[in-house]
Amino acid sequence: MEEAEALNLKSFLKWAAELGISDSPSTSTAQSDSCLGHSLFVSNFPEAGGRGIAAARDIRKGELILRVPKGALMTSQSLIMKDEALSVAVKKHPSLSSTQILAVALLNEVNKGKSSRWWPYLKQFPRSYDTLADLSKFEIQALQIDDAIWAAQKASRKAEEEWNEVTILMHELKLKPQFLTLKAWLWASGSISSRTMHIPWDEAGCLCPVGDFFNYAAPGEETSNSEDWVAGKASSLQEDGTLKSETVLAAAHRLIDAGYEEDVSSYCFYARRNYRKGDQVLLSYGTYTNLELLQHYGFLLSDNPNEKAFIPLEPDMYSLCSWENELLYIQPDGKPSFALLSTVRFWAVPKTSRRSVVHLVYSGNRLSTENEVVAMRWLAKKCRTTLDILRTTAEEDSNLLAILDEFQDIHKFIEIKGMPPRLASELCAFIENKNVASEGICAMSSVARRSVERWKLAILWRHLYKKILCNCIVHCTEVINDIISQSDSIQGNLH
Repeated sequence: MEEAEALNLKSFLKWAAELGISDSPSTSTAQSDSCLGHSLFVSNFPEAGGRGIAAARDIRKGELILRVPKGALMTSQSLIMKDEALSVAVKKHPSLSSTQILAVALLNEVNKGKSSRWWPYLKQFPRSYDTLADLSKFEIQALQIDDAIWAAQKASRKAEEEWNEVTILMHELKLKPQFLTLKAWLWASGSISSRTMHIPWDEAGCLCPVGDFFNYAAPGEETSNSEDWVAGKASSLQEDGTLKSETVLAAAHRLIDAGYEEDVSSYCFYARRNYRKGDQVLLSYGTYTNLELLQHYGFLLSDNPNEKAFIPLEPDMYSLCSWENELLYIQPDGKPSFALLSTVRFWAVPKTSRRSVVHLVYSGNRLSTENEVVAMRWLAKKCRTTLDILRTTAEEDSNLLAILDEFQDIHKFIEIKGMPPRLASELCAFIENKNVASEGICAMSSVARRSVERWKLAILWRHLYKKILCNCIVHCTEVINDIISQSDSIQGNLH
């Protein structure tokens, strides 16, 4: 199996070189049998998601490390131009979105098999994805948090609706039965969601051979001052009412280290930092929370600097300030965002006194020690209440993940008898849902094993969410204790 994969990869890299894809500054110096070797090579990173791209030499930040010419990009336009039957059929369905057209065109190419021009590339695609739309009802419920469950259900419904809308077109193209199914559609839409890159002439984006081998790196230094950026915009927000969406989009665009360049008619990739030979070379797709990473790419990060936890607020809080709801969150370290803290502080002020302090709300400073204590107590209580209604604790989630990791190592579940009731209940529910007998766990189907992976993602997501709320409780408690300590110290000095 590994030998066959190695041969497929070698064949693909040679095919890519023939299309002009190169990691060399000059195409004339590119190796004829591979598009890589000068700056990059394909390697395996087991602890970072498997296959990825490594540095073949020391690389400096800002260096051009890969160039993929326009002719090597798979787009709906390029696929339609090369296939008359596809072109004629698509014209009959003008209501379809560009993403739906690209997904159908992708399935059409897979349907051709070895006769497809893109076959060496298509063989590099994974056989399935773990995006929110791919989750089963059991796995969706395992997320536990209402907002996440709603997002997953919405993604699932959207995928099925889009599949129903393209069914006639796929029949007209006479695709094989296995490519007409919802499962095949989820694979195609998952490929587009997780692998496409932005191009200016097509909203669906493009599939970029070799370029989609890069694994993801969350923007770090670029976003470390995001709270300062929001705070710095506070005065203009007070005047303008809301943050302009185009401003947010422009800021996000600057975090992306690859793009299509018209002057060279190629998709160009640049090193986001300095790399030593052998290091994994990463690509930033942009700033995403873990739920967004799950939705679009099918993975999440245990240490995501851009993660956010949202908690339900009092109904009147949302109308108190001009902040967008997306800015009212708790950071991974447990501290409330600038917008959330400002909103809770303002809400804690008696209604009759709010007008006199509205100008201070956007300053970022405490309104008073009493106000700060009320705000911190409210936040801590809200986090506790949110945690209390969930079926498992963060500690139980951690234990469950450890059990599933052990299962993967020894292919047998730990004895359920004697386990904490809530963990035993969820394990039993999984076994029943997947029709798996505990004594026959070694014979679990590949579908069930895949579900274990998705279940683990759901558990990890909710575990990280709960950790943020726990961190917030600790933070609020520390702030309150510090205020009380300072107050006692002042009182002691007075006496």
